Amino acid sequence: MSFLRVRGRDAGRRGHAPMLDAWAATTGPPPWGPPDNVRSEMSTLPRSLTTEKAFVAYLTEFPREMGFEDEDPQVIMDRYYTPDFEQYTDGLCLDRAKLAAHVVPVRKRVETAHVAVHDAMVAGDRVSARFTMHALTKKGKILDTEVYMFGRLAADGRLCRIDQITRIPDAG
Repeated sequence: MSFLRVRGRDAGRRGHAPMLDAWAATTGPPPWGPPDNVRSEMSTLPRSLTTEKAFVAYLTEFPREMGFEDEDPQVIMDRYYTPDFEQYTDGLCLDRAKLAAHVVPVRKRVETAHVAVHDAMVAGDRVSARFTMHALTKKGKILDTEVYMFGRLAADGRLCRIDQITRIPDAG
């Protein structure tokens, strides 16, 4: 295996992305991690959720990306969901357009949020998880939601369907 080393003040800058892309195409990503401009290009690539580690990362990262990043929600969804993705939550169907529309009020009303994953499993093209979404609104209200999720992965490892039920735990 050969390593491409970029030195000097332009190391990792825009002009070297084609060289790194050509190198990565033949040998894989550099072991030290790609430069920022290549990393941002890589962030738009589909992410395979076929391992428990990758699936747990999705459960914790996706809400943060959708709720608090400036990136277009459609670009974020492209990483994790197939074009025909559907999510059924408590009997309501959200396709990608409805999910993107749901993000607008969340971004306006929620100050912080995090996900505590209690259980996660990947078995072939099926995934399941039990987690709690903890959110703090900009008005100071704490919202906790327990989620029981079952999903199906497409051949490329992205989600094509989610079925989930939610529960608001008792405050006392």
